[in-house]
Amino acid sequence: MGDDVRVLAETHTDVIILGGRSGVGKTSVAAEASRILARADIRHAVIEGDNLDQAHPEPWRQGIDLAERNLAAMWANYRAIGYSRLIFTNTVSVLEIPTLAVTLGTDLRPFGVLLTASDETAAQRLGQREIGSALDEHIERSRQAVARLDAESTAHRVHTDGRSVSDIAREILSVAGWIEPGCAQSGAEFDGAV
Repeated sequence: MGDDVRVLAETHTDVIILGGRSGVGKTSVAAEASRILARADIRHAVIEGDNLDQAHPEPWRQGIDLAERNLAAMWANYRAIGYSRLIFTNTVSVLEIPTLAVTLGTDLRPFGVLLTASDETAAQRLGQREIGSALDEHIERSRQAVARLDAESTAHRVHTDGRSVSDIAREILSVAGWIEPGCAQSGAEFDGAV
């Protein structure tokens, strides 16, 4: 298997940065947005920020920003083969756009989106997703994150309660300018976050 490295026509990176509390639906919305873009044959990548430094002991507790290093390496690989659009998800990512601009290493055109949901909705979704003993911990971290995000984020806000994943994803892609406005289709009500 050989490397297929192409000269990039695009010098910039368009990135939709999805942030929000645990249980708000970041992963589900990013996956649906990716499906919509794929159906439209729009070249893009999706990177889940929560997976960039899952280790024990946590690298960040040792002063090592492994997530930032892994993101830079992954995006460099995508860029090398011609990608210039990225959907990036992470709880507080909308508060870290300047750091992401340095990490992604290209002329960044970011569009920050803060997904929101009520305490009850987030707890219900987390209850569907979490197994084992971590549910209470995730609910408490989610409550703490929402207070910080509400206070500090100026990102475009999209409420997810009672809405379909498809409608949310289409709204975000449309407002970000990645698809034509008005192509929203109704779908099943949002039934959980992955």
